[in-house]
Amino acid sequence: MLSYLHAFHAGNFADVQKHAALTLALAMMQAKKSGIAGFDTHAGSAIYDLRSERARKTGEADSGIQKLWKAREQLRSEDWRPVLDVMAQFNAGSGELTVYPGSPAWFRHFLRAEDGLTLFELHPAEGEQLADWASAGRARVLRQDGLAGLLRQLPPKQPRLLALIDPSYEIKSDYRDVAETMGKAWQKCRHGVYLVWYPVLTSGLHEQLKDAVRATAVRKVLCSEVHLRTPPERGMTGSGLLVINPPWGFDTRLSAMMNDIAGPDALNLSHGVEWLVSE
Repeated sequence: MLSYLHAFHAGNFADVQKHAALTLALAMMQAKKSGIAGFDTHAGSAIYDLRSERARKTGEADSGIQKLWKAREQLRSEDWRPVLDVMAQFNAGSGELTVYPGSPAWFRHFLRAEDGLTLFELHPAEGEQLADWASAGRARVLRQDGLAGLLRQLPPKQPRLLALIDPSYEIKSDYRDVAETMGKAWQKCRHGVYLVWYPVLTSGLHEQLKDAVRATAVRKVLCSEVHLRTPPERGMTGSGLLVINPPWGFDTRLSAMMNDIAGPDALNLSHGVEWLVSE
């Protein structure tokens, strides 16, 4: 199914959690000089116009990145600084947030000479926009299934790995497929760091993913979830991340970042972190 377009959801509260975690993981991993192979399995079109008809139809950025930006002076964790700096650079001179970078743009912003970046996108229109954007910098775009494509690329030539896995989960089998991919990827590259995003749903389907990951041989799986304090009656009530092989101290630092945005003056979320699978 190729109907999903992230432009309707760009900059929502789930993006804030996901890209905060991605930025933190990159910063912590880049404390070492050795190269990192970056992979984004469902890359989208990289850059989103928050004034577009699609973005305004849902208005999800208003309760996500826009609220974070307005509350930026209240953020206590220094780990928000790279996030805010990126947003400022993408919106330089505008006086407001009109552009939101998708995960490929976050990845590429922090790319060093020794790092690599591979982006997967199957959607024809999204893939074309992504390829146009990537032509201006060091990113490889593969127009193929991201889960199967990731497995074909492992292990990478760089000594370290950071992969973001975030399908739309429009298809119920995605939950099983992601867990199976994680099990196989971990066998191919056990030292890799993997960020697996999932929606928290009223249907409880996300619990299938967590149960399936527990059933694999994967170890060291951190689970971070944020929940809307005023959730809708149906659909997505929160956002979750499974972080496999997180850098030491990642759990504490991510928790501090999420605590900053939990209050009613920010994104008004509840947040929890636990080890889904220990060593």
